[in-house]
Amino acid sequence: MLELTWCQMLNPSPYISQYLYPLFRASSDEELVYHMTFGVIIYALIVLFLPMAAPYGRYRSTRFGFGLPAKLAWVVQECPAFLMPFFMVITTQRSNYHTVTNQICMGLFIIHYFQRSFVYALLVPSKNSVPFLPFVSAFFTCLLFGTLQGVYFVNFYKYDDSVWLKKPYFWIGCALYLYGMRLNVGSDSVLRKLRSCGNSDYKIPRGGMFEKVSCANYLGEVLEMWGYAISSCAPPAFAHALFTTCFLTRRALQHHQWYLKKFDDYPTDRKAIFPYLL
Repeated sequence: MLELTWCQMLNPSPYISQYLYPLFRASSDEELVYHMTFGVIIYALIVLFLPMAAPYGRYRSTRFGFGLPAKLAWVVQECPAFLMPFFMVITTQRSNYHTVTNQICMGLFIIHYFQRSFVYALLVPSKNSVPFLPFVSAFFTCLLFGTLQGVYFVNFYKYDDSVWLKKPYFWIGCALYLYGMRLNVGSDSVLRKLRSCGNSDYKIPRGGMFEKVSCANYLGEVLEMWGYAISSCAPPAFAHALFTTCFLTRRALQHHQWYLKKFDDYPTDRKAIFPYLL
């Protein structure tokens, strides 16, 4: 009985029906998926054209509320994108989650946000606090992203393994995702080493993809999400990849200009995020 109670408490479905259906004017999972997907696309375009940098990290500002410890803030704000689909997998009926394709595609998203929520967040060396308002914004953004991907892959859409696992772009997408993750995690490691031993000063990152772009870690994450989208060909996955690209491209351009202003010897042939392009 206690186990059943905990399953009921952790099951996101009642909260989705009670709160997200009215918010997105939906009466079914199908309507919710497509209304939320359209909302993510609009959100991505808004983020792309915002006139200011997201106020955290090197751009943090006390105008956006009191500061939270960086490690705590990263874990709490990112984990909804991991926990929402994870709880759907372990507590709901999983009406369409019995195919290998559904499980792989959902797994790609869950693995990425597990790494972001717990591995990256706990290893991040930043001593800068995270202002409260950006923290709240990131928390609800990840909550909605996790919910959208979870509803689609766990309960809404069912892939036909006999067809999908034979499609070349499914495996191409998976390979791109793995390459992007390797680049993302490896680049994060390079940045951490630059600020190790208690040194909080920024330095010029060097080696690997950093010789071509200022934000190799962002490039890796963008490639991950497009690999995820290509492998699944799911509208929510493409919307998520678009948002990731818009948000990280804008931040990479800001980082690139910041590097150029801070370091007189910064390599001028580097691009911001996409080698030889941007």
